[in-house]
Amino acid sequence: MKIIDTHCHLDSESFYGYLDEVMIRAKKASVEKIIIPGADINYLPRAVELSSRYDEVYYAIGVHPYDIDGYDEDELLRYNFKKCVGVGECGLDYFYKPDESIKNKQKDIFKRQINLALKLDKPLIIHTRDSNEDTYRILEEYKNDLKDKAVFHCYNACEMLLDFDFYFGIGGVLTFKNAKKLVEVLAKISPNKILLETDAPYLTPHPYRGKTNEPSYLTFVALKISELLNISYEEVLNMTYKNANKLFFGGEY
Repeated sequence: MKIIDTHCHLDSESFYGYLDEVMIRAKKASVEKIIIPGADINYLPRAVELSSRYDEVYYAIGVHPYDIDGYDEDELLRYNFKKCVGVGECGLDYFYKPDESIKNKQKDIFKRQINLALKLDKPLIIHTRDSNEDTYRILEEYKNDLKDKAVFHCYNACEMLLDFDFYFGIGGVLTFKNAKKLVEVLAKISPNKILLETDAPYLTPHPYRGKTNEPSYLTFVALKISELLNISYEEVLNMTYKNANKLFFGGEY
């Protein structure tokens, strides 16, 4: 059984000094591949360096909605090397109640990154927080072009997003006591669209909540999916591995 962590910020300072230990634990937990999303453009050199250091590490190019001031498409394209497997994480985030000018800038940069993903023919990694309606409206424009080529990172249980034929990243939130909505909606997601992700070092699953998240903890997410969908743990690993390979690695196994 093999696991792919489709969203893990291994380039985070949280892992400085003990990343080798994290990678050893990941390997013992059958984590075969790890994808570092693009968030802050200044971290891309480290993501590339880690992908060179570890065979199992890949990365995406992109900027998080909090880091849009640093958006530079030419700079992103400088890092479009062999182990770049996606564009993003990009999208909209209204958690801190930005004014209309910032919202408009987020929308503009989101659309630019959608077009970049289409131009490069790479999967799109979508971040949406407290912005579902605007996210929906933008993605409707690209619904056909992005079919089977995008993932809602850290899927937030918004049912209208199920209208899109995209993938859905499921992580530690599923194990939280307050995740009742996500627990209810999980069964509505097509099994061939579910991906595993940590969003490490954030969103650590129970029973390690409060500690730094890492790829080896994906086993707890897979176990929770197994319990909720009433399928075996092995089936969860098989389907999520197949799904992630199809989206990010062209169906290679």
